[in-house]
Amino acid sequence: MYEKYLFFLHAIDSNGFEVLVAATFSNLVAQWLKTFIIAIKKRTLDFSILVSTGGMPSSHSSTVVSMAASVGLIEGFDSISFAIAACVASIVMYDAAGVRRAASRQAVVLNQIIQNFFLSDPALNRGKLKELLGHTPTEVLAGAGLGVIVSFWLRWVVSSTLTSL
Repeated sequence: MYEKYLFFLHAIDSNGFEVLVAATFSNLVAQWLKTFIIAIKKRTLDFSILVSTGGMPSSHSSTVVSMAASVGLIEGFDSISFAIAACVASIVMYDAAGVRRAASRQAVVLNQIIQNFFLSDPALNRGKLKELLGHTPTEVLAGAGLGVIVSFWLRWVVSSTLTSL
């Protein structure tokens, strides 16, 4: 088992696979954290949250910041690759806190209008619009912080394990 672990670490060491592993792991951690935070608040465990958008922390922010941080750790924070990754991350985070958050607010208002004015018409009252789409700035920053932590942790695990051999 340990040989497979070492093989995996060698395979991802300082290349694009490490970036992908960091981003994927960061996304998964954010989604699980979100599931448990909502479970604590609502006192019920809903596993559908694992594949939903919105909430604390932002898995979108976590994923793209983890990608950018991993690129910076591998190729240098002064590299063109890091600059591109940082630009993509900033666009995704802006979108999560801006456009998608505005869409969430509109969905809340539209759901209230449909419920209040069109309750008697089943054709218009079929289902609610998804309200949890975007993020507050705090949720975006929490996701970004998680992304940085995951990337630095993974780089440390890979480098410390392989250098100790």
